[in-house]
Amino acid sequence: MKCEHCTRKECSKKTKTDDQQNASVDVPSPAQENGEKCDSSLHKVLAVSVCPQSLPYFAAKFSLSVTDASRRLCGFLKSLGVHYVFDTTIAADFSILESQREFVRRYHQHSEEQPTLPMLTSACPGWVRYAERVLGHPITPHLCTAKSPQQIMGSLVKDYFARRQNLSPDKIFHVIVAPCYDKKLEALREDFPTTLHSSRGADCVLTSGEIVQIMGQSDLPVKDAAVDTLFGDLEEGELRRHDGASSDGYLAHVFRHAAKELFNEDVGEVTYRALRNKDFQEVTLERDGKVLLRFAAACGFRNIQNMVLKLKKGRFPYHFVEVLACAGGCLSGRGQAQAEDGRTDKALLRQMEGIYAHIPVRPAETSAHVQALYQEWLGGADSPRAQETLHTAYGDPGHPAHSRDIKW
Repeated sequence: MKCEHCTRKECSKKTKTDDQQNASVDVPSPAQENGEKCDSSLHKVLAVSVCPQSLPYFAAKFSLSVTDASRRLCGFLKSLGVHYVFDTTIAADFSILESQREFVRRYHQHSEEQPTLPMLTSACPGWVRYAERVLGHPITPHLCTAKSPQQIMGSLVKDYFARRQNLSPDKIFHVIVAPCYDKKLEALREDFPTTLHSSRGADCVLTSGEIVQIMGQSDLPVKDAAVDTLFGDLEEGELRRHDGASSDGYLAHVFRHAAKELFNEDVGEVTYRALRNKDFQEVTLERDGKVLLRFAAACGFRNIQNMVLKLKKGRFPYHFVEVLACAGGCLSGRGQAQAEDGRTDKALLRQMEGIYAHIPVRPAETSAHVQALYQEWLGGADSPRAQETLHTAYGDPGHPAHSRDIKW
């Protein structure tokens, strides 16, 4: 007999001896051994959300197409007892759309007396943690307040999806699969639980490499399975990504939106120009020889340090910067692109970049589900609930840096 909310085939109420209570170890009761029906209130629904930048890693490791790799991963997770497997792309849709709106607002509000530009992206947890804990002012006021895809996915699963399933947030155990270790620290952000009634959006984060290690140690039979949707749709949605070479492409999406909203310019393909190195690239919008918008992408700690020094000196000419802690972007996260010697596996990275490039791109604005959720879930894009759910505030600039942040 299998309970809907339990991974055991035969389960029941669980009891603990005094010693086991102290050790917080669950043991089966005699009723469970007899196969009686379990009390589902004692169990949690297991949900896993997979970042799109993790999928090329699984495709490369399994020697499969990215679609087949996604189904293989989903099937494996469900063989372990996971109830739902989601794609975090929809959460990135929200984050990108909110970043677009915020940039246009900052552009209009910017002045020399009260500078609101450049706006620095806030999707990379390694960069945000470093900015909060080490840099403080004058950097943190430039951080975009839009929450990261991981944070928004936590709200989607623990709030929207939980309500659809008639569950309280604490009845869902939510795992994120991501390409980097910094996502683990992001899950511990102190301010996030307040919007979910003391339930964290992400209860656990596993890197892509850790998942492959688990798969290598398992002898469970695996049957491919379709990724689930938050909306209960029966049909599996097409895999898609955003317009970034190795990340969610905030620069390209915000650039196109700003060009149209501020200058009525339609931008097709975004042309990047590498400057001091391949991990610092520039994009400009020009008219009659005048630069209207100057955007940049800065990847890796060396470029971040240079950016911060110039920004503090007032010699940083950019309106917007997509900042990523990992050189090469999200695909090269240490949780999936690191070789045994600790260096980046360049052959694997090139393979993942090729796979990622072939995933279809779809702009966040075209998602009918997102537009519906703005109304159904948040009560409108400009509602107080949308502001609370999709935006955050950053730590006290005087907050002492943790040793782990300094070593970052």
